[in-house]
Amino acid sequence: MNEKDMVNDVLSMTKASLNAYETAISETSNQQLRSALQQLRDDAEQFHYDLYQRAEQLGYYQPAQKASSQEVQQLKSQLSQGNTTTPNMGMGGNTSGNLSNNTNRSMKGTMTQGNNNGSLR
Repeated sequence: MNEKDMVNDVLSMTKASLNAYETAISETSNQQLRSALQQLRDDAEQFHYDLYQRAEQLGYYQPAQKASSQEVQQLKSQLSQGNTTTPNMGMGGNTSGNLSNNTNRSMKGTMTQGNNNGSLR
């Protein structure tokens, strides 16, 4: 397995961990446990961001195209109104109007073939 594939796997696993932390936090009534989970989540989030930045520097990650001002305003408006569905704003093949799918698609890019011009920490 090459370094790019390993980075992609770690990013995916960390993202899954973040989702699991969110679920556990929202279902925990013990404040000490909740605080501990929030700290773990925050640490995992920082790790994910640091690894993402390194992957981008190495050319392993191509960010998604930036949303237009109109798309940003439309999403802000719908979120401020509590609307959880959006039209497919040209972000891929999803036509279900599911906000989380469109948001995830707009927030993630694609891993690209890059030169291994450095090693990861």
